[in-house]
Amino acid sequence: MAKYDYWITDEGLIKIEGWARDGLTDEQISSNIGISRSTLNVWKKKYPDISDTLKRGKDFVDRQVENALLNNALGFHYKEQMVTNKGSVVEVEKFQSPNTTAQIFWLKNRKPSEWRDKQEQNVELTGNMNVNNPYD
Repeated sequence: MAKYDYWITDEGLIKIEGWARDGLTDEQISSNIGISRSTLNVWKKKYPDISDTLKRGKDFVDRQVENALLNNALGFHYKEQMVTNKGSVVEVEKFQSPNTTAQIFWLKNRKPSEWRDKQEQNVELTGNMNVNNPYD
């Protein structure tokens, strides 16, 4: 039985997807499988199920991070448990203020032509240039 046989089964694909969803890199996933990164790349080309599984797992965690970044950029409400002076536990709603760094990061990546630090400018120069060499 070849090593890839197990990893293209439902059980193997579920493990791979879970690792991708947990945020592991291809390098880490290939290490967990017991193969090199280059072998994993070959498998992704040869076995579409492995490639699709990795994409699906990574897409899930990418969406979670995108949502967290957006929440941080806009600010968000959350609930926290606190202990009162009398010792009882109460739930308190709090608000996390918008994070300027998250806003900048979001805008620079989503609208780079408007928000990047260095704006591209095309400058056209026309005319003649005379150079006087004092040693001529």
